[in-house]
Amino acid sequence: MSVRKRKWKTGEAWVVDYADAKGRHMETFRLKKDADVRWAQVKVNIRAGTHTAPNRSITVKEAADNWLKHSESEKLERATLEGYQHHVSKHIVPRIGDVKIASLTTPGINTFADDLKSTLTRAMARKVLISFKSILKNAQRRGDVAQNVAAGVSIKIRKRDKPKLKVGVDIPAPDEIAALIRHLQPGRWRPLILTTIFTGLRASELRGLRWEDVHLETAVLYVRQRADRFRQIGRPKSDTSERKMPLPSIVVNALREWSVACPKGELGLVFPNPQGEVEIHKNIVEQGLRPALIAAGVVKDGKAKYRGLHAFRHFYASWCLNAESKGGRALPLKEVQDLMGHASIAMTADTYGHLMPERDDAAELEGAAQALTGLRRVS
Repeated sequence: MSVRKRKWKTGEAWVVDYADAKGRHMETFRLKKDADVRWAQVKVNIRAGTHTAPNRSITVKEAADNWLKHSESEKLERATLEGYQHHVSKHIVPRIGDVKIASLTTPGINTFADDLKSTLTRAMARKVLISFKSILKNAQRRGDVAQNVAAGVSIKIRKRDKPKLKVGVDIPAPDEIAALIRHLQPGRWRPLILTTIFTGLRASELRGLRWEDVHLETAVLYVRQRADRFRQIGRPKSDTSERKMPLPSIVVNALREWSVACPKGELGLVFPNPQGEVEIHKNIVEQGLRPALIAAGVVKDGKAKYRGLHAFRHFYASWCLNAESKGGRALPLKEVQDLMGHASIAMTADTYGHLMPERDDAAELEGAAQALTGLRRVS
């Protein structure tokens, strides 16, 4: 077991010659320093029982194919599987598909991550790296490799890379919402847009909403399912996405009127297409939302100012946080988290915390101190 130089007529190389429980192996390197690094790693891995010889190893492409098959067997949503397939075919295999997984090293995977960051958005690079780590985790589960050397590699999303949402730019301003509501015409789009404004439901949740989950007599609806972009009905995005939503009277009245005219179908949907089936997201935006915005004068360069439904989800969060200034009760972040169906309060705070109304903390703390001590500030 050693590192030694080997010469040929055409040149020379450095060979790592060693044996493990499965036999003798030789790995060749052009530079001695690379061979020394590999030899040091092999010795550690053999002692730990985590070594897999490259000549017995599958490639990254083969490991990726195994992972995709495993993901399909888990009955993941079609959109999720397509995302995984895109990561593999467009970003992983072209870069390192031929590399044996037993030859992967943590420094090499850091180089791979740097390459992803140099050619993709940081968010997409992070998603691809997560998929790659899952590939190696599955390979480890199958016994194709003894350890996941990518486990400690990550791409963090920096706060400065994510601009803050702005009212009037990313989020409809209250006067724009008021104008939109005034100009909504009777028909199928009015109840849908009002529900979007005053519940902040995701587009998939609106498209999958059933009448049996809408309780007009108690003015609440329950989010219990959604429709994906392939028009397939499934569970909400996460456990926290299943939630109870209060409905203001304007939405209750609009839904009560719409329940009479709503196309009937086996799915019992609140906002179906004319055949009673799941509506296509693009139709809602292009046939319903954007014409309504234009009619209300909420435009930019002659086009609808807000291009999709998600802007109104942002509005709902902002409205909840600032309801006190509108004559209502401003909701704390925890309640807004629950209403939005976010996985954590940190997500809500990071996205919408800057929209909370400013408070005179110094004055409030002074008042609290005086109430506690019975003392008054000395001028």
